[in-house]
Amino acid sequence: MKFIDLRSDTVTKLTKEMREAMLNAEVGDDVFSDDPTMNDLEDYTAKLFGKEAAIFVPSGTFSNQLALFTHCNQGDEVIVDQFAHIVQHESGASPIISGVQLFTLESDNGIWDLNKLEKMIKVRTISTTRTKLVCMENSFNGRVIPLDYMEKVFNIAKKHGLSVHLDGARIFNAATALKTEVKELAKYADTVSVCLSKALGAPVGTILVGSKEFIEKARYNRKIMGGGMRQVGILAACGFIAIKKMSKRLMEDHENARYMEKLLREIPGIQIDGTQLDINMVFFDIDDERKYDLDTYLYSKGVKILPYEGSFRFVTHYDVSRSEIKQAIDLVKEYFA
Repeated sequence: MKFIDLRSDTVTKLTKEMREAMLNAEVGDDVFSDDPTMNDLEDYTAKLFGKEAAIFVPSGTFSNQLALFTHCNQGDEVIVDQFAHIVQHESGASPIISGVQLFTLESDNGIWDLNKLEKMIKVRTISTTRTKLVCMENSFNGRVIPLDYMEKVFNIAKKHGLSVHLDGARIFNAATALKTEVKELAKYADTVSVCLSKALGAPVGTILVGSKEFIEKARYNRKIMGGGMRQVGILAACGFIAIKKMSKRLMEDHENARYMEKLLREIPGIQIDGTQLDINMVFFDIDDERKYDLDTYLYSKGVKILPYEGSFRFVTHYDVSRSEIKQAIDLVKEYFA
């Protein structure tokens, strides 16, 4: 059975063009920086984001944790949103790998009270650690963070001598929604994590971009973390297609998500979260006890969704057509009818 998969854009399959590119990729040992395809991808991505250098790693979690490991020393503090991916979905890696203290600052769906942010910055004393890093995320759970806000956070950080890391797992979605270039978002961060394997469809990989000095240090730290790989040009070949081609079609996913939202609103009792409709996601809830078994019912009908966890999140992507979206939401309508 071919499933309609609305769980995440991480399930996107690589394209036929990517498979052919893998077959023909020129490769070398990347630990020795001898893989020409990967070297080209890293150089291209760094320039695209307005940075000096870049490094490829297996995943977004790896990239974020490598950034923390490279920016910080043990005992340093990192200010991060309480619902950020670094906190919620990276298996408690930050204190294990970097030995850092995470200060989770409450936000309005990704937007901090900037006065409170500045007050939370610590200077090392006999009993206090120092704040070393501020982490932003864009997009943030379906919401795109405005550029002027990012600039304000960046300026506050620099005023206090802090570095800024941007978790840009879906930064191309954010740039698409903001109708701007990714380098405009990257201006307000020292380092950016750029995922290739979500909506962009590459099978593996995230690229961390930053200064030449930072990336040289990160390359050493990547080896410590077990991320030194060999003939990775086969993955870089997919990454080129992801960035150059797949990033240009993301508006289609956004429009399909708005179509899905429209269909969901036809269901009595559905409550759509209107603050998280900027990209390819729809968050919603319904006051109906049957919601806890919706995932099981849909699975039996050929549709995959995540189990209910306080709300539902349906995600559109390259492998879900508009007709399949209608088919899936029609099943939701039937279930709650």
